[in-house]
Amino acid sequence: MVNKNSKGLGRGIDALFSDYSDLDKIDVSSERVQEIELGDIRPNPYQPRKTFDEEALDELARSIKQSGVFQPIILRESTVKGFEIIAGERRFRASKLAGKTTIPAIIREFDEEKMMEVAVLENLQREDLTSLEEAEAYDMLMKKLKLTQEEVATRLGKSRPYIANYLRLLGLPEAVKQMLQDNEISMGQARTLLSLKEKKQIVKLAKRVVKDNLTVRQLEQLVSQMNQPKEKVAKAAKAIQKPYYIRESEERLMDKFGTTVTINEKNKKGKIEIEYLSTEDLTRILDVLEIQFDDE
Repeated sequence: MVNKNSKGLGRGIDALFSDYSDLDKIDVSSERVQEIELGDIRPNPYQPRKTFDEEALDELARSIKQSGVFQPIILRESTVKGFEIIAGERRFRASKLAGKTTIPAIIREFDEEKMMEVAVLENLQREDLTSLEEAEAYDMLMKKLKLTQEEVATRLGKSRPYIANYLRLLGLPEAVKQMLQDNEISMGQARTLLSLKEKKQIVKLAKRVVKDNLTVRQLEQLVSQMNQPKEKVAKAAKAIQKPYYIRESEERLMDKFGTTVTINEKNKKGKIEIEYLSTEDLTRILDVLEIQFDDE
């Protein structure tokens, strides 16, 4: 419901969207700030951000409770009912936390395409999105607006490889996507995991990244080692194949230690080789074996 006690805003509002050239063409002198009932507003259906910093929201809510909302949010009339947020969802959420019933807003006419673009741009410019949310935002623009990677890059002022690198993240298993969303692993680590040839090992290796606090460099070395066996098998296709029980034993040991394990057998005797990449990696393997050294 619109409060009738509206007041003129003046030309200062163009600063809200100074980075959007199309919006700057609007005659902002005719726009008015209106108090809109919070109950009549719903979030932007194209909002790419899935999570909001609760501590930051609480801090903003306290400020709003004490001083009010200084910067009006931008809305459009919904085709269904009430209004949809174009920009300002944090202020909307914080106002609800502060116990407010209305919020100052500007009503603008936006089509679906512009809604999507502004939702993505607003968050990108504030760097509010996680890597996964950013990837999903680019994917949404491509699917909804039928754009190519090159066209998305041009619209958002990015390079095509930049967009492509983010879109690759959508190929991660769901469990690893959640780890990326929760900032348990970085984008660099996620991209390195994608280079693992044995895709079924990605989740297990991602868990090890978190457990052992592996750096991107350490992970790259580990992935390189884990990718080697298949290459060696391909080159040695004509070589004598190891017995099934030896290969099965190697697989089980590699699963247990998370690294390359080789069993060489001759005359029913043999040796087991367990690779490690660093002193820390050796310590991890010794922990798996439950081997401890007495301090002297």
